[in-house]
Amino acid sequence: MKTIWQNLKETAINTFNIFGLAWWVEINTQNPRCTYYFGPFLSSADAKVAIKGYVEDLETEGAQGIVVNVKRCKPDNLTIADDLGERIDRKVKPAFSGQM
Repeated sequence: MKTIWQNLKETAINTFNIFGLAWWVEINTQNPRCTYYFGPFLSSADAKVAIKGYVEDLETEGAQGIVVNVKRCKPDNLTIADDLGERIDRKVKPAFSGQM
């Protein structure tokens, strides 16, 4: 069960995030070439405490060239993959498959 303090903190984080004042951990990787956002956090100190776990998870997944930045922002997407290419659903066939 959440305490009153947890509810107040969550409300404050959500309010800060609405106005772009919340803190986020931005992690860029070179391989794969991606940008990840983790958050939101009420303070930069809270965000910095969480960095180790995020980096360990990405390293376990084989990510290389990891660069971390803590900043105030309001990301539109939590993961931006620059080099994954277009995803193709192999089960879907073009409507006019004979005209390719």
